Amino acid sequence: MRTIATANVNGIRAAAKKGLVTWLSDTDADVVLLQEVRATAGQVPAAVTDLPGWHHLWAPAENDGAKGRAGVAILTRTEPGARRIGFGSAEFDTCGRYAEVDLPGLTVGSLYLPSGETGTPKQDEKERFMAAFADYLTHAAKRSAEEGRELLVGGDFNIAHTQNDLKNWRGNKHSAGFLPNERAWLSDLYDQRGFVDIVRSLHPGVEGPYSWWSYRGRAFDNDTGWRIDLQIATPGLAAAARGARVDRAPSHDQRWSDHAPVVCAYDH
Repeated sequence: MRTIATANVNGIRAAAKKGLVTWLSDTDADVVLLQEVRATAGQVPAAVTDLPGWHHLWAPAENDGAKGRAGVAILTRTEPGARRIGFGSAEFDTCGRYAEVDLPGLTVGSLYLPSGETGTPKQDEKERFMAAFADYLTHAAKRSAEEGRELLVGGDFNIAHTQNDLKNWRGNKHSAGFLPNERAWLSDLYDQRGFVDIVRSLHPGVEGPYSWWSYRGRAFDNDTGWRIDLQIATPGLAAAARGARVDRAPSHDQRWSDHAPVVCAYDH
């Protein structure tokens, strides 16, 4: 069994003080994908980097417009083979948005897709990213298959696919993250490019399970959330998925991020 977790930490320096280190110490995951790290490798707290048994790949935002924001990482129990930062995009490869490693039988990537903002340049940026990354996923799946590996990408996709993926879908019809073209982009990944949404495949036809709740109001207490932290995989690995859960904090004051880890187990 191989267990993979993905978590947007909302700033690893803050999260390390709030409970991330305890979660990393206790998790049964073999691979942990992190997003919104917001730190260079040298700024990551020693309490994280000194945890025994982990190999690290840190991909911070390096360009002037994104420093101190974004950033992804991959932690693995097994030392990876090839390590890659970015996906061949001149615009996005230094923005701390994607990294991947090769493990036995598997290529695994950590994604932090731009959040966007309706009617602004941020939304245009998000859509450029989506177009480029979808093409990359097709290429990466083909490459992985030729090399005898499955492909999994986990992370903060910043898109809720269907009405079951956010509680207040009626009030967010015109909000970034639930726009028709964004939802159609995920449909294309699943229906045309052959990827499988692991959590939804194991929990069909239900609301949630949500992975992000606003810090405003009582969103967490009322479970008024969004399911935007995903693990998508090629069909061979998806067929081996045996379980999926969200490591939701017991209470609002015990949260170390506005997201919660999404953990999936594979018989692979």
